[in-house]
Amino acid sequence: MQPNKMTAIMMLAAIGILMPSMMFGKGREKPALPDKEVYAADDLSGSRAVQKCEKYMTDHFVFREFFTKVRTSVIKNISEPIVNDVFISSDMLLDARCCDRPSAGESAVQTDLFASHYTGAVYFTAVPTSAGVYGERLPEYLLTNPEDKQISDFYEKLDNGIRRIDAFTILKAQNENYIYYRTDTRPTGYGAYYVYRTVIQKLGFSPVSYDRFTIEHVTGDFKGNLWEKCRYRKVKPDVLDVYKCSGGAEILECTGFTNEGVGVSMKLYDKDKLNGGDMYKMYLGEDLPFINIKTSVNNDRKLLLIKDSYADCFVQFLVQHYSEIAIISPEHIDGGLSHFIDPDDYEQTLFLFGADSLYRSDIFKKINS
Repeated sequence: MQPNKMTAIMMLAAIGILMPSMMFGKGREKPALPDKEVYAADDLSGSRAVQKCEKYMTDHFVFREFFTKVRTSVIKNISEPIVNDVFISSDMLLDARCCDRPSAGESAVQTDLFASHYTGAVYFTAVPTSAGVYGERLPEYLLTNPEDKQISDFYEKLDNGIRRIDAFTILKAQNENYIYYRTDTRPTGYGAYYVYRTVIQKLGFSPVSYDRFTIEHVTGDFKGNLWEKCRYRKVKPDVLDVYKCSGGAEILECTGFTNEGVGVSMKLYDKDKLNGGDMYKMYLGEDLPFINIKTSVNNDRKLLLIKDSYADCFVQFLVQHYSEIAIISPEHIDGGLSHFIDPDDYEQTLFLFGADSLYRSDIFKKINS
């Protein structure tokens, strides 16, 4: 029997022996939990309440972190390294179900509907996940519908008047560099910069050269959305970076708005989030449906950005080109986009979503509500 498998079997036996003392013994160390949430009365009904209760129970199961780590170690050693739909490669985690997604046809219909009533130019950037760019690391049987094909099929469904922007090719060309997090599906700040270079040229600007940015490594202990699912300790944590442009635009105002229309002072970088359960929220802070940013750029250019979390670390580059950017996160909207803005007040609209959100027609429908 192979040593790794023998070790895994011994671990299972040890768990059975130690379980009673772990259940009833004293001095147990509690696993780290996400930030405590406070729910309003309106949150305690409907499907949202069920989702929040499930999340709370899962996060606060007393042995959650211990059992997740043990289960991951056992599966990694005695079977194929896939835990909770996460494929564990030698030095990074990948989404094992990246090729098993529904059609994005309805999302394309909703995007077309928005464009048909909009007077400005519409652009769409679908950003591949790490599994899309590093798909060769996955077992061949998982690659039934590669992510580049999913993006291509989605683009083909869009109206011809919508400008499609190819992020896959530039990221694939840079895949020897640190362009994706080891523990998360999303691009790093460096990967986002390469996407920005491609996107901003399509929007009619020259990109800011890389050497004009001062890069601050704000943490080297980021563990992303894939790590949260499998808790595999042997993958090195990631670095979160802040890019500041020397002599570039300044943020004059950054205001977020709740679904009730309450304004909240925001920051482009909220470093307090580095002490919380989700360090990635350091980019743009808490999840809000609408954020409005005004900069010192004196060109009266206004951009409407409709996005998911893949755009959060991308915004730090966009602010160098627009006097105002309105950011809409449909996932967090209770009503519709028109509740916050009139799209026709903006000459350009950029959709920027991760490939793993394209099939989420429920999100895209909110754009036209």
